Amino acid sequence: MRFAICGVGHIGRRHASLVARQPGAQLVALIDIRMELQAALAAEFPGVPFFSSLEGYLQAGPAADVLTVATPNYLHAPQAIQGLRAGLHVVVEKPMALRTQDAQAIVDTAQATGRRVFGVMQNRYSPPAAWLKRIYDEGRLGQIYLVQLTCFWNRDERYYTPDSWHGSRQHDGGTLFTQFSHFVDLLYWVFGDITNISARFRDFNHQHLTEFEDSGLVTFDLVRGGSGTLQYSTAVWDQNLESSLTVVAEHGSLRLGGQYMDKVEHCHLRDYQLPALPPTNPANHYGAYQGSAANHVHVIENVLETLQKGGLATTNALEGLKVVEMIERVYSLK
Repeated sequence: MRFAICGVGHIGRRHASLVARQPGAQLVALIDIRMELQAALAAEFPGVPFFSSLEGYLQAGPAADVLTVATPNYLHAPQAIQGLRAGLHVVVEKPMALRTQDAQAIVDTAQATGRRVFGVMQNRYSPPAAWLKRIYDEGRLGQIYLVQLTCFWNRDERYYTPDSWHGSRQHDGGTLFTQFSHFVDLLYWVFGDITNISARFRDFNHQHLTEFEDSGLVTFDLVRGGSGTLQYSTAVWDQNLESSLTVVAEHGSLRLGGQYMDKVEHCHLRDYQLPALPPTNPANHYGAYQGSAANHVHVIENVLETLQKGGLATTNALEGLKVVEMIERVYSLK
């Protein structure tokens, strides 16, 4: 499967490296408006042509099967639609879009063109998250009472640099879109949709860095029963504190924790013994700050499995749309 990567920042470069190393995949083009990247990319990916625009690539570039969109958030939807209309399957970095109507346009275009859209929701590949999904689906938890999702991260002037799209309401969208959409996805993937949402937003130390909140307190009911909270902040000093998910249910309680929700910290369920889980991949490092576990290799494997062997997409376009819609409902309370 031939991949063209659109947007070659931290995450786009990781996609490119993984595609280049992946059996059954080939990196055929790199696309970025920053011409100053060309020399370094030519050294890192010899023989792979560089294009300064998606339009330029689609007109004159080598043929591809898959377009990976890893550009700033506000470009995800229009570029994904461009790729689909050009006959390419599309991998879209999180978030799929910044508005529900734009995510819906991606879904509609994929259906009209007969192409596939893959969302990047890397938390689904972490062993603790996959384990939680499995025991939920098996009914081992019984009725869900309370779900508490906590995301306390550091994002400061090392991340929100001047002249960057990060921090712009129009280009970034907000803390839930850029930092924590894959945790909203985890909530939806395991427990389903939410309703009766209320929220409070605060801006403690990002007044000069961003055009939106750095912290939020969200409460909701689960459509399938039970209630929950989402507490998040990027105002933590110096380094990330934790990402955790605590569940109180009919048949017991559990907690996924660690900086990146990378371990099962508590599991006390009726007639159940926690099995040994595979190790979680280490965090993504971006110099001075860190992100979630580096699970992008699984995304690429899933794309190949789905397109070549008729497997199931781990994160499909409809689920990506749903996460955008959930975040938009939370933000409508501002």
